[in-house]
Amino acid sequence: MYAIVRAGGRQEKVSVGDVLTIDKVTAKAGETVDLAPVLLVDGSTVTTDADVLGKAVVRAEVMAATKGPKIIIQKYKNKTGYKKRQGHRQPLTQVKITSIDA
Repeated sequence: MYAIVRAGGRQEKVSVGDVLTIDKVTAKAGETVDLAPVLLVDGSTVTTDADVLGKAVVRAEVMAATKGPKIIIQKYKNKTGYKKRQGHRQPLTQVKITSIDA
């Protein structure tokens, strides 16, 4: 059984035991969060009905708070002496899928 869940601004394919990195969640390590399923697949049964998916729950345990790779932003304008350099690391959360209940 697997599910497509909405995690932040993306959709992820998950099954029980998967570890994935999603956008930052406010929960602390060890707590559980519920992810909204968009599609459930159990063998040959595919569920996309909104009423059934409203009752379905995909639970995940928060493992750790992490950061994404360093991204360098540079701006430069010729002949004016304007240079600007800035860095960014996106805050992320690592979760492990514990159960998919339909």
